[in-house]
Amino acid sequence: MKTVYVFSGLGADERVFHKIDFSSYDVHFIKWITPQKNESIESYALRLTLQITKPLPVLIGLSFGGIMAVEVAKHIATEKIVLISSAKSKNEIPLYFRLAGKLKLPKIIPSKTLININVFTNWFFSNRTVEDKKMLSAILHDTEPIFLKWAVEKIACWQNTFVPTNLFHIHGNKDRILPYKYVTCHATINGGAHLMIVNKAKEVTEQIKLFID
Repeated sequence: MKTVYVFSGLGADERVFHKIDFSSYDVHFIKWITPQKNESIESYALRLTLQITKPLPVLIGLSFGGIMAVEVAKHIATEKIVLISSAKSKNEIPLYFRLAGKLKLPKIIPSKTLININVFTNWFFSNRTVEDKKMLSAILHDTEPIFLKWAVEKIACWQNTFVPTNLFHIHGNKDRILPYKYVTCHATINGGAHLMIVNKAKEVTEQIKLFID
């Protein structure tokens, strides 16, 4: 049985994976830890490796978790890496996010603004059902504000150009947060938005298994 370590998305935890079938694997969910003051993304990734105890694991990363999976892969040997609704390098981060990073906007945006659920947030995540909206609201409400602000800044300022050769990228063509036109993926989920891990779970599961197995 393959050992899989899963990195959830920004402000998310394992709840977003509740519809993904991981029954064939020995699955461990990486826990987000509090970033140290002015900590780099490289340093943070190194500290996350302390949670990975099995050799040559498979890493699965959703959104920001995919970015962290790439960073972790710089520190440890991996069998395979799966990115879902994520980015492999700085070139797949939209220009407006990178501009916000240069202007240091993530530092001045109040944490409360980042965790509030409103019409704009639901549009960005393409939340259509009451279930999706409630889940996102609960997850953001439970997210540590210090981590959320730190992570948003790191996404906007990410400078990575290293792309592992054992990486498989799954992306939805209706993603509004990391638009499909900016990424080069290996598997496209038709109609998939940023939270397709929930509402396109069957298709995402099929692609994960095809690559890992």
